[in-house]
Amino acid sequence: MAKIKTTFFCQNCGTQYAKWLGQCSSCNEWNTIVEELIQKEEKRAWKQTVSSKKITKALPLSEIEINSEDRIDTKNKELNRVLGGGIVRGSMILLGGEPGIGKSTLALQIALSSSKKVLYVSGEESQNQIKMRAERLNGQNSNCLILTETKTQNIFRSIEEVQPEIVIIDSIQTLHTEYIEASPGTVSQIRESSAELIKYAKETATPVLLIGHINKDGNIAGPKLLEHMVDVVLQFEGDRNHTYRILRAQKNRFGSTAELGIYEMLSSGLREVENPSEILISKKDEALSGTAISATLEGMRPLMIEVQALVSTAVYGTPQRSATGYNVKRLNMLLAVLEKRAGFRLGAKDVFLNITGGIKVDDPAIDLAVVSAILSSNEDEVIPQNYCFAAEIGLAGEIRPINRVERRILEAEKLGFEKIYISKFTKMSKSNFEIEIVFISKIEELFQNLFA
Repeated sequence: MAKIKTTFFCQNCGTQYAKWLGQCSSCNEWNTIVEELIQKEEKRAWKQTVSSKKITKALPLSEIEINSEDRIDTKNKELNRVLGGGIVRGSMILLGGEPGIGKSTLALQIALSSSKKVLYVSGEESQNQIKMRAERLNGQNSNCLILTETKTQNIFRSIEEVQPEIVIIDSIQTLHTEYIEASPGTVSQIRESSAELIKYAKETATPVLLIGHINKDGNIAGPKLLEHMVDVVLQFEGDRNHTYRILRAQKNRFGSTAELGIYEMLSSGLREVENPSEILISKKDEALSGTAISATLEGMRPLMIEVQALVSTAVYGTPQRSATGYNVKRLNMLLAVLEKRAGFRLGAKDVFLNITGGIKVDDPAIDLAVVSAILSSNEDEVIPQNYCFAAEIGLAGEIRPINRVERRILEAEKLGFEKIYISKFTKMSKSNFEIEIVFISKIEELFQNLFA
């Protein structure tokens, strides 16, 4: 009989302790340390293959051959873009998101649309529930196999029988292995189950997609070690009161983490939004003050985003500064620049800022649109709907150039905008654009050009 050992884990960050403590010294959370029973044995659920017993030796860089990554097309353009071109064989992908956001729907759509043999393992739903969801998604695929199981040993027996090319686990928090005597969802069970799946993925070159829950802070539940173990960490975001969902890569060993995928949640499943500007720019019957359009980039993808601002007199004495989808500290910086460098008295006024579409923007090129929307609301003057902006603003009030401006100009031109404001110091290799380009160097020039 193997030796039974008791240890303590922080359920928030996964730190291990020899005894119980009230506060975790790593994440500073209170009452998160729980006692767990661990049984250590030599054997594991996934068999030891012959190839894994080979002894590797150190090689100089000059002798290492680079092999091109073999990727599997998911038949989902948005997911392919975020992953960097498809699923790499043998990779571990962790998909996190709030309850009800659409993680299981996205995973099932991948399984139903794939031309590869997919094993969909669910520990949360029955086969009848998954069948009903598949009928709602209008998906029929004989290569999609459904297994409802939570014990890893039984899952690996099914894997050996089926020999799938892609494995989907929904969710990692429901799995448990018989070699750990803790409850499912605890730190030790998540860590051990994930380690067995990673061993299987690397030895057989079979990609595994894990669905993970998130905690109250918005982070993926379980030990932080789990995010370090996997190859790709995807975050599925969005407001359940809105229909649009955003897929971001927080970690990607095989591609960029700056790419963005946008979906619309419909009764028939998730629809890929190939032209995000259709949801990020509001439809209105008449022009209103306080709105400006910015040409931004998410990875290599140009987006036209609407910025809304409201400037009003502070009725409660202390002026309020509020921003949705934009950094409040950067908003305060831009307001200070407007007051100090351009002479606009906004210190006694409330300023509210909103990025439409429910997304968060970190691109500094949105600065010029933010300032334009604030000035438009303050002066109650309308900015024409066919004007857009793309430039960064410095602390001296200067309009600074941005990177890849030509892609932004081409996107604005394609969507029918007639005029774009950029920095006077921008260097461009192409000059024959159909859209009118206005070069400015200071905020005062922007104000005179828009509201003179």
